[in-house]
Amino acid sequence: MTVPFLDLAAQQAEIADEVLPLWQEVFASADFVGGPHVEAFEREYAAYVGVEHCIAVANGTDAIELALRAVGVVAQDEVVLPANTFVATAGAVARIGAVPVLVDVDPDHLLIDPAAVVPVITDRTRAVWPNRWTGTTAPVELVRTVVQDRGIFIVEDTAQAQGARSAAGTAGALGDASSTSFYPGKNLGAAGDAGAVLTRDPVLAEVVRSTANHGSTVKYVHDRVGINSRLDAVHAIVLSAKLRRLERWNDARRAVANGTDAIELALRAVGVVAQDEVVL
Repeated sequence: MTVPFLDLAAQQAEIADEVLPLWQEVFASADFVGGPHVEAFEREYAAYVGVEHCIAVANGTDAIELALRAVGVVAQDEVVLPANTFVATAGAVARIGAVPVLVDVDPDHLLIDPAAVVPVITDRTRAVWPNRWTGTTAPVELVRTVVQDRGIFIVEDTAQAQGARSAAGTAGALGDASSTSFYPGKNLGAAGDAGAVLTRDPVLAEVVRSTANHGSTVKYVHDRVGINSRLDAVHAIVLSAKLRRLERWNDARRAVANGTDAIELALRAVGVVAQDEVVL
């Protein structure tokens, strides 16, 4: 028996009655890029995470690059990354012309090891990028103790941890800025590629919003070199619908994980090892 890791068809079926009429409204109005649905989702997700600013963008890879650019990363700067991150992270750093510096992760949680960050810091280090694996909470506060008073920014990533919380706060609210992906396979997924940058800092937010829109906040006035990374209404409608269900869906994931852990412990207790076969 094959158990699917994620049943996207079931998710879409649950939200279809809510989403499809709104899509029809968008098609009728032809208000595809940006607009009230995108603005509504940005407000909702910022409130959910507990920050003042959410800038919805085209995908999670752009979100990384935009967040790094906003904190001032430029060519020849260094950005410290966990060695087990996805290639898109290093790619975003390289597109800026900066240098990705890989460090080890702690063996228990597979998250960036703050102790490994210390020896790689140089006068060119501009940012550290702690990411979160499978819903875990990255040691952002420990990283902060390493980089504080050095002019080094923390850009947190929550692409696999929308809704994760720890004593320090909600994932996405702990760094100077944070990036996230809404690829369909994420906890909170769009109907295709999408992403966002979050921050409490209004200046960083303005830089991200402008850079994601060809360097413009006023039509045909371009104050900086930017890219085209805007979210469309079709994805925003899906994200808003799924956000309203995210806590329940995350709870269901936790229940399955806890059940799987319990089965594993029970099997280990009777001496079952990885190579054995178990009849279910």
